[in-house]
Amino acid sequence: MLIKTITKQQAGQFILAKQGLIGAHRFAGKDGAYSYVRQAGCIQYDPVDVCGKNAELTLQSRVKGFKKQMLQELLYKDRLLTDYADKELSIWPTEDWPYFSSYRDRSVALGKTFKGLYKLEKQTIDYISEHGPVSSDELPIEGEIYWHSSMHWSGNWSGPSLAARSILEQLYTDGTLVIHHKKGSRKYYDLAKNHLPTSILNAENPCKDEENFNAWRILRRIGAVGLLWDKNSTAFLGIDINAEKRKAILARLLEEDKICPVIVEGLKPLFYYRTEDAGLMQQIIEGSADLKPRMAFMAPLDPLLWDKSLLAALWDFRYSWEIYTPAAKRKYGYYTLPIIYGDRFIGRIEAVPDRKEGILRVNGLWWEPGIRKTKKLEAVLMRTLKNFAAFNDCKSVEM
Repeated sequence: MLIKTITKQQAGQFILAKQGLIGAHRFAGKDGAYSYVRQAGCIQYDPVDVCGKNAELTLQSRVKGFKKQMLQELLYKDRLLTDYADKELSIWPTEDWPYFSSYRDRSVALGKTFKGLYKLEKQTIDYISEHGPVSSDELPIEGEIYWHSSMHWSGNWSGPSLAARSILEQLYTDGTLVIHHKKGSRKYYDLAKNHLPTSILNAENPCKDEENFNAWRILRRIGAVGLLWDKNSTAFLGIDINAEKRKAILARLLEEDKICPVIVEGLKPLFYYRTEDAGLMQQIIEGSADLKPRMAFMAPLDPLLWDKSLLAALWDFRYSWEIYTPAAKRKYGYYTLPIIYGDRFIGRIEAVPDRKEGILRVNGLWWEPGIRKTKKLEAVLMRTLKNFAAFNDCKSVEM
């Protein structure tokens, strides 16, 4: 097989074009938000809201005219999207529910190992059936239980916890409950059968074993980033594989003609992209792709930023989310967002909305070395900031 060779710049352009971050907007409105999540497979959820939650910021950077309410409707009204585990806690298309059968089966099996849990689960289901959606502080189950969750977002967790919260989370990971809605970070749960079609709930798992499931997920993660290399990558977080398993799965996907290999000049590992994106790769190589510059502020857990080593290798850009870094040790800001313009990372920004005053305050702006601060760049930045202000319900920007 003759393997194509591309430059680092072309690799970056391919990724940005695939993700809808360069050229004319490929995604617009609520339908566009749904289409992007389907393309990415999953986007990460994080409850912190400084200038929008991570999932909202991920969509805002790509989807023309995106409003936060659109995501809420897709999740809790239209039910086209579901929040559940994948790359930690994520949002993914509800149509993928059958693929995560093994997650739910594992949760059910674990729940059966706890004495008395079944009785509390039945009590919870009966209560929700009679009273409707409920949060942990409303569910009339008191006390603590010693509970272990293999589905906890920060890894395996065990210890005493509030019984009401534990039972709801257990039933949620079992697939018996879904999140009905959220008020801030508080989750309200309802029976899954009240919101998801029977055809989805009763569908057979398309993956006959864990190896097939991992292959499906790796193919999905390659599609989310656009181009991934054959090396350990945080883009594969949440998938139980080592180097040997990864290589075997990539070889299988290659043999099945689901991915294509490519060499990136100056980098040793082989890269892969989905076969369905071969046309886009050819456009990048020929120089015929739409690469009209756009500016965007990127979410801290954006698919583009999943693999920090890849960022450094392709763009010579080093990013660390400093939200958990002590203030005295931060190099930039509490919630700093990378700035993309055209096919480059040009800087970082910390923009915090003062919703009471209706002002988006720019607390920090750091340019990358070599960036020329022209009038054109300033105009593009102000236009991007005004859109970002409107996204955050602010009417003006204060530098």
